[in-house]
Amino acid sequence: MKDVADRFVVVLDANILYPFRVRDVLLRFAEAGLFRARWSPEILDEWARNLVAEKPHLEASVRSQQEAMARAFPEALVEGYEGLIQALDLPDETDRHVLAAAIRAGAQHIVTENLRDFPAEATRPYGIEAVTADAFLSGTFELYPAEAMAALRRTRTAYRNPPMPPSEFLFDLMRVGLARTAAFARRDIDLL
Repeated sequence: MKDVADRFVVVLDANILYPFRVRDVLLRFAEAGLFRARWSPEILDEWARNLVAEKPHLEASVRSQQEAMARAFPEALVEGYEGLIQALDLPDETDRHVLAAAIRAGAQHIVTENLRDFPAEATRPYGIEAVTADAFLSGTFELYPAEAMAALRRTRTAYRNPPMPPSEFLFDLMRVGLARTAAFARRDIDLL
């Protein structure tokens, strides 16, 4: 399914890359071909800078994760959007680069937890909608239930030290704000 060309193009904002579990689930869905992930150098820098500022001991791990993301998703890096930034009007000027990257990438969505920073009147003219990670993942689950469940299973079974039973994994998804996604997965917990 990874080679299907008609999946959504989605820009992942720094704030949804920050929580490990949310980032992991999103990237597993992208790896499964359920959407095409995009980010800019500025988004990656913001994510890494904020995480390292809070947890300096993770700097080497964060850099390693950035390299792994670049290897796994070489097409994800958006460039050439800088010229669009100044013309964009958002409540928080520091988020204009995210919308500019989404426009340049031809994205349908910006996945972010800061919806107020991307109001519909600013994104709609470009055919872009800002959605939360949970809304995006649960919507993707509705469209591709078998593929989404398989991606969640791969995510859960990758945790081996310690292993994570399905019920604990669902609880953890709810804890990190993916309650609707967890509810979809709970319906077929035996497949998780």
